[in-house]
Amino acid sequence: MTSKSLRFICPNGHLGFAPSKRESFDIGAKTKPDFYCCDSGSSDIGPGPLGGDYSASPYEWQKHDLEMMLVAARNQGAPMIIGSAGDTGTRSRVDLYVQTIKDLARKHKMAPFKLAYFYSDVPKEYLKNKFDQGEAIEGLDGRQNLTLEELEQTNRIVAVAGIHPYIKALEMGADVIIGGRSSDIAIFAAPAIKAGFPEGLSYYMGKTLECASFCAEPYGAKESIIGEVTAEDVKVTAMSPYQRCTVASVAGHAMYERSNPYFEYVAGGMIDMTNCHYEQYDEKTCRVTGPVFVPVEGKTKVKLEGSSKVGERFVGIAGVRDPYTIKHIDTVLDWAREQVKERFGEEGYELYYNVYGKNGVMGNMEPLKESNCHELCIVCQGVAQTREMAEEVTMTGTRQIFYARLPEVKGTAGTAAFSFDEVLPASAAYRWTINHTVSVDDPMELFDLHLIDIKEEAS
Repeated sequence: MTSKSLRFICPNGHLGFAPSKRESFDIGAKTKPDFYCCDSGSSDIGPGPLGGDYSASPYEWQKHDLEMMLVAARNQGAPMIIGSAGDTGTRSRVDLYVQTIKDLARKHKMAPFKLAYFYSDVPKEYLKNKFDQGEAIEGLDGRQNLTLEELEQTNRIVAVAGIHPYIKALEMGADVIIGGRSSDIAIFAAPAIKAGFPEGLSYYMGKTLECASFCAEPYGAKESIIGEVTAEDVKVTAMSPYQRCTVASVAGHAMYERSNPYFEYVAGGMIDMTNCHYEQYDEKTCRVTGPVFVPVEGKTKVKLEGSSKVGERFVGIAGVRDPYTIKHIDTVLDWAREQVKERFGEEGYELYYNVYGKNGVMGNMEPLKESNCHELCIVCQGVAQTREMAEEVTMTGTRQIFYARLPEVKGTAGTAAFSFDEVLPASAAYRWTINHTVSVDDPMELFDLHLIDIKEEAS
């Protein structure tokens, strides 16, 4: 190890998803951390941004976080690492972030530095060759192995990078790294593992830091935290004046999101947390010991994500206050579905209803009976191959709620308590087609790494 410890600051659990809070970041930056790291992507945003190749967050929010981090990191001379650029880590998002870094360097007249970036996009031909060689592309989370039909329907595929391209970029002398789609743990673990710290502690630190202040209490998103790794432990400290990292908050965050809370799978193995020990180190810091990295035998596997367009989409919103209609809302929606089916047939479209307030709660937290609900909000979504058909499906599905034939309604009694607006265009509908793993001979073979000098832009 080149030092006794490494310290990392993370200002946001998803860069640009909402702007990072400046006060806690400045507090952390003044302590001069060794690395400025933040993940910018997630599959939580759904398959749309990947399939449509766009960001789920406004560019100005992303630029805000990049500028805040870049200025602090370059003023200090510390490396900055961003993973999963632009929410999805596709080539276009990486290029967007690279250009943003160039623009910011010019704006702030920064001294020359080295910028590394890599792409994670996977061409279909690569996977077709795997099929031709008789290799199975194994499904995750209960999915069947990938089929050629599903591959053909997929619009866009990315591989999820582990630590390897980040370590390689650091070895090449990068001061700033913009990563394609990546494990959110990897951007923190890579520098620590490169420096010789234990893999179990390095990966565990990444798991703790990747959502920033989600590992602190009281709850507060987009606040900065600092993690420190040594040969014996990980310490996590909240930077916001109103937050602290406690045994409960850190342990709770480390173990959430998994069917087995004691194991976290990473490329080449898993983090075993069964022997983790948590202690309150000081008022704002939790200390953790005991996580161990357990390697998995066999070829390295890389996770793949792929998305396919289903069709164009419109959304309609209806409100219902009539108690009798509310009581029979399932019958009302069945009627509306039948009217859509009568108009469009059985196939060629999709229709969805989400009912909000049906089983809501009052201020006293007593469950409501359906007949006593004050109001329901019904969201209707229609999907079809053309915008025109999607709009008509959604409009039919929304307006037919108004015309549902309930046996005890006399004339228009009760229907005046119904309201609706015109249907609204929405982003296209996509579905996940690929949530699989592929075996690789070289953990770098899916990641196209580049290194450039930022100097003319900064002059």
